[in-house]
Amino acid sequence: MPSHRPVFPIAGVLRRYEWGSPTAIPELLGVEPDGRPAAELWFGAHPDDPSPAGEQTLDHLIATDPERVLGKETAEAFGPRLPFLLKILAARQALSIQVHPNLEQARAGFAAEDAAGIDRAAPERNYRDPNHKPELICALTPFDALCGFRPVDQTRRLLAELDVPALRGLADALAGPDPLRAAFTAALTADEAIATALAARVAGSDDERLTGVRLAAEDFPGDPGVLVALLLNYLRLEPGEAIYLGAGNVHAYLRGTGVEIMANSDNVLRCGLTGKHVDVPELLRITEFAELPDPRWPAVGGSFAVPVPDFRLTRLALDEPAGLDDPGPSIVLCTDGTVRVGELALTPGHAAFVSAGTAVTLDGAGTAFIAGVGA
Repeated sequence: MPSHRPVFPIAGVLRRYEWGSPTAIPELLGVEPDGRPAAELWFGAHPDDPSPAGEQTLDHLIATDPERVLGKETAEAFGPRLPFLLKILAARQALSIQVHPNLEQARAGFAAEDAAGIDRAAPERNYRDPNHKPELICALTPFDALCGFRPVDQTRRLLAELDVPALRGLADALAGPDPLRAAFTAALTADEAIATALAARVAGSDDERLTGVRLAAEDFPGDPGVLVALLLNYLRLEPGEAIYLGAGNVHAYLRGTGVEIMANSDNVLRCGLTGKHVDVPELLRITEFAELPDPRWPAVGGSFAVPVPDFRLTRLALDEPAGLDDPGPSIVLCTDGTVRVGELALTPGHAAFVSAGTAVTLDGAGTAFIAGVGA
């Protein structure tokens, strides 16, 4: 650890995907935008972009003494690696509609693709590591997203109201014995003209139920993802609200800035709104075909507890000192005001790593997100 300190600053690593906002992350950091997209700011020990921590990187520091940095329980459960990745994400246009595998599916898929000799960097590769990738995002600004399948009856009523002849096949699929699977398959394999007909019908609409479809069509005209969007819940998160995206959940982020936490994985199967590889048979195998009536994920006492052990996230609005005494490792990220982590002062967009078992006081006047290992 830097100077053997149990609490030390770590830097975010910027990722410049084309869908990123050129202004949101620079403004949070208090720096001038340079005109290029700034999509994600990573905090963690992911091998692709580990956070700098002084003269070393966080993954290297963990590898030198994992039990001391992570704690014995975390090191035994996950090996010598941080089991979560924390990000600030800022979208000015739609990310791909996607789904993530569960742990068993990821391990089997990774092994099968390795055995088949598919390069791990190949564009047609589905599984880049043997881990699952559940994730949660908490909005910092109003945040538009698609999350989970809308109840079938609601989608059928919406299709009837739209009354677009080209969509009759989708409506017929939703009337069958396995409606979500059938409709999802029809959407993924539909002719571009059907997506174009839907886009023309929703253009200029102020119906909130169609906002996700309209935004998808604006960003990716004619893409099958426009039809997939019609099957999904659209919602606008207000600051402080969150959604959790477990294995098999079809989802896409559309607009806005949020704090995202996920298991330390890069396994993404894309369903649309992308020019990248789409594997329809594998999507049909791993997708969870179940209605999601309420996509929002509630906080309990400011903490978003999720049904996986890899991570949890707590949002803390500081107006008085608060203790942090976690048996596992933590990352404290400031998003507003000033947050002091012991003697270390953080401003927006900056973070500190707290080694396992370290008792520290959080103080100041600001908002902190605390990422840690789950129960």
